[in-house]
Amino acid sequence: MGLEVTGAMPGMNSGLNVDDPTVVAAFRAALLHQGLIILAVFAVLSIAWVAVRRPQAAGAAGGRGRAAVPEPAGRQVLRIGFGLLWLLDGVLQAQPGMAAGLPSQVIEPTASSSPTWVQHLVNWAGTTWSYHPIQAGAATVWIQAGIGLWLLAAPRGTASRLAGLASAGWGLVVWVFGESFGGIFAPGLTWAFGAPGAALAYCAAGILVALPERSWRTPRLGRAVLAGFGVFLAGMAVLQAWPGRGFWQGISGREPGTLAGMVQTMAQTPQPRLISSLVSGFGSFTGRHGFAVNLFVVVVLGVIAVAFIIRRRALTRPALAAFVMLCLADWVLVEDMGIFGGLGTDPNSMIPMALLAAGGYLAVTRVPAAAPGPAGSWRDRLRPAAVRQSAATASFGTMVSAGAVAVILLGAAPMAAAQASPAASTILAQAVDGSASPVDSPAPGFTLTDQHGRQVPLSGLRGKVVLLTFLDPVCVTDCPLIAQEFRQAGQLLGGDARRVELVAVDVNPLYNELAYTQAFDRQEGLAGVPDWLYLTGSPDRLRQVYQAYGVTSETSPGGAMLGHNDVAFVIDQTGHLRQELDFDPGPGTAATKSSFAAELADAATQLVRGS
Repeated sequence: MGLEVTGAMPGMNSGLNVDDPTVVAAFRAALLHQGLIILAVFAVLSIAWVAVRRPQAAGAAGGRGRAAVPEPAGRQVLRIGFGLLWLLDGVLQAQPGMAAGLPSQVIEPTASSSPTWVQHLVNWAGTTWSYHPIQAGAATVWIQAGIGLWLLAAPRGTASRLAGLASAGWGLVVWVFGESFGGIFAPGLTWAFGAPGAALAYCAAGILVALPERSWRTPRLGRAVLAGFGVFLAGMAVLQAWPGRGFWQGISGREPGTLAGMVQTMAQTPQPRLISSLVSGFGSFTGRHGFAVNLFVVVVLGVIAVAFIIRRRALTRPALAAFVMLCLADWVLVEDMGIFGGLGTDPNSMIPMALLAAGGYLAVTRVPAAAPGPAGSWRDRLRPAAVRQSAATASFGTMVSAGAVAVILLGAAPMAAAQASPAASTILAQAVDGSASPVDSPAPGFTLTDQHGRQVPLSGLRGKVVLLTFLDPVCVTDCPLIAQEFRQAGQLLGGDARRVELVAVDVNPLYNELAYTQAFDRQEGLAGVPDWLYLTGSPDRLRQVYQAYGVTSETSPGGAMLGHNDVAFVIDQTGHLRQELDFDPGPGTAATKSSFAAELADAATQLVRGS
């Protein structure tokens, strides 16, 4: 569900607008590029499948015997239902604003009311996403689409059970990091708002699908599911009825109760007029009759819970119908269908819960006949002849399942590779200031004094790549950020750092004494950085350098710095300018600082290793 940003946890926010055109374009390009690769993978698999099966067409009939026993109805509902939900979630994750916006507009608000330890855990995931928004956004799209496709394509056997495990595993990741444990540690826990989280239902369904089919051949599994559901709903009914939690209150003294406030908030989100009118009408009704609405919810949840726990068919069927209707009503009127009002990532919890209850009911009432056991042991199936026979008799669904696994791996691989880098993606720096401008001209020469009092001519740095910028030693806004970006760039260079010089020129001619540059170095942790030079000189000599490099610097009569352009230059080993970077640090978040540092380090590395 799209939510409003309420605050910022350290490191989570990239500082970019969710609709930043550079990030959106890169996200779409990544999806298109990976989509074309996926199409090629499916094309290759299809050709191979046809080629292998054609000469063995007659033998394929031998594999049909085991399919005579139908898939258990309860399992089928869960497999197909959650397969479709995963596909929908993948489509929702492909929204243009998702790459830049999910940490700050979905993950962070969800965790904001949870305990500090939950926020720290979730912040780690949000920071990871903020550092690599394109890779993370694309990975989520393809992983969820791949799991959905896998569940739909594999109705039986090991492949189907593995699809269930994949659903459970990824659902657990989403539940912990994306939903902050479904809000179970936050105040105001209630089933009506989605507790204990939609992703937990995906986990439960995945585990059920992963169970051996013999587990579905008796009513015991279905009874356990319904009994567990009943205990859960009984607990939710108690929480809903607990005094002092605001659910009994409509609107009192212009202050809405918990339920009325939630509905009224959802009514204000952008959505189709029909849905908006329904939610607004229910919000008004809840405001006037909050006690009656809450009483209805508590009673219905309690009655359904008792019917599920007792598990008598005469009670279970109407209880299931009532639960499904209650879920649909809550989904529309309270959860606002989960996809409106911002970056909706899934249809929320009511549809998954209804599917779980239906699967449990069918597992009790529609128990299939026993299926024939697998032919031979695992060792027998891995024999070359058995493998060839399996390939020859592979179904279309098996081929699609293999493709779905490839989709998941294709989505996960770029994100895993990005995690190996300690720096943020350079797309953030490009989004803030645009791409670097290539140039190729001799770098204007100069001779200035470094922070140790030594004369340093630019020509004396030949043989090294020079990363050059201009910093004000008394600046308290952009210059400290740029200094940190240069410091991080030196760290990212690793072994290449000895072939790179990090150079800053004092851009404030009124504060040109060594004491100022030395104080700035100590303040920003640059004093002990090797290959770092902070150069200064007389006002006239500094102004000559500013003019040569197109740097503007304005001061007020009182001596305070009014402004200067933030710029960085990349000079190659022969003393030629190769790149000019607009280096305004923008929002100055941890992610953007790391991104600018990576941009500098990449530019230097290309020249060092290309020489």
